[in-house]
Amino acid sequence: MQLVNKNTQTNQLQKEDNFLVIEGVSKIYPTAEGPYTVIDGIDLKVQEGEFVCIIGHSGCGKSTLLNMISGFNTPTDGVVLLQDKPITEPGPDRMMVFQNYCLLPWLSVFDNVYLAIDTVFPNKTKAEKRAIAREHLAMVGLTEAADKKPGQISGGMKQRVAIARALSIRPQVLILDEPFGALDAITKEELQEELLQIWQEHQVTVLMITHDIDEALFLADRLVMMTNGPAAKIGEVLNIPFSRPRNRRQIMEDPEYYNLRNYALDFLYRKCAHAE
Repeated sequence: MQLVNKNTQTNQLQKEDNFLVIEGVSKIYPTAEGPYTVIDGIDLKVQEGEFVCIIGHSGCGKSTLLNMISGFNTPTDGVVLLQDKPITEPGPDRMMVFQNYCLLPWLSVFDNVYLAIDTVFPNKTKAEKRAIAREHLAMVGLTEAADKKPGQISGGMKQRVAIARALSIRPQVLILDEPFGALDAITKEELQEELLQIWQEHQVTVLMITHDIDEALFLADRLVMMTNGPAAKIGEVLNIPFSRPRNRRQIMEDPEYYNLRNYALDFLYRKCAHAE
């Protein structure tokens, strides 16, 4: 399989070491009609501190791939390596944020974050763990909502809690499965800005599924475009050339933005269009 780079601009992410390596990964499920191949022969290398977005039509195996990186699933063939160690199970070095938040409704915002910290860092003092929880809630602007239950806050605030909880245990990889897909446009843009700021400050490695090309072009260092399933592969990889920190208005005034956007649209809706 060949990865096609639409842009070849050299940037700080082009290092010799490979932090996360996905090598020859396939996932096959047995069915009554025979083996069903979800993804087939995926190869991808991600550098430490890189922000990678993955895009493709529904059913192309995006979530399956991220579940194998998170350790919730294992490859049928191939291997996923984090710092040269195979990923075989979930671990606190990889935290996943889902579209539906996955908060415990009977706990407060503060306690949802505190529980994760308490589980991963049992040897820290209670004061230390509470300080970490407060720090990360402040990071996402939720200090005033700390005592509220999930049912008392908006969808955007719930996603902020989920991000604060994920980051509070200091993961090496933050995995995001369409985290803003259910939010309104204004809230989505606000959270995109916040996510970029947090990523720039902490330099955590991010892998994010999105169906939104504009979101990917604003956030990512690279955009991985999947072919249709079954037996989906990586079709092309676009390097996103915009300098950081990014300004949404400046990017959208750049002619290259529309070149990239049109190229991605052409890939998704012509080269990999769903059959009628």
